[in-house]
This record gives sequence, structure tokens and C-alpha cells, in this order.
Amino acid sequence: MNIVTGLVLYALIWFMTLFIVLQVGVTSQSDVGERVTGTHGSAPVNAQIKRRFVITSAVAAVIWAVIAAIILSGVITIADIDLFTRFGLGDAR
Repeated sequence: MNIVTGLVLYALIWFMTLFIVLQVGVTSQSDVGERVTGTHGSAPVNAQIKRRFVITSAVAAVIWAVIAAIILSGVITIADIDLFTRFGLGDAR
């Protein structure tokens, strides 16, 4: 795995983690009862975006480290997940 592959893998994991972290612990305006005019009732009262980005970065770094270690150690290779050639649909080179 080269540097670009590692960065792309981290970015993918970061965004997937962000979509999960954004949903955790959200208090909507409807829950509090203080709905601002012109906003949807499910809009968060306090989004805490900076805090969520920090949590996302930390969790994504841990997940990335585990996946990178698995890839670099050779425990799982492309040959293990290449189902196209495994079932005889492609050329085994």
C-alpha cells in the first residue's frame, strides 16, 4: 500500500465514520420545543460540528490503522477477495 492508497483509504473511512457520528446524540428542535422559524423540526439544537469532526478523526484513525495493518501484513490479499476469478469467470493470471 503506497501513500496515496493509504490517504484514499483514510478518507473513505473518515466519511463513513462521519455519517455515523453525525447521528449519535443529536437533540432536535422538536425534542426541546424551541423551534426556530424557517427551520425543520428535526434540525439539531446544537450540532457541535467541531467536536464531531475530532471524534470522527480519532475513530477513523483507529479503524484505518487496523485495516492498514491487515493489508500490510498480508493476512488478507486481493486473491482472497477476488470472487470473479475464484468462480472461474475470469483469467487466473
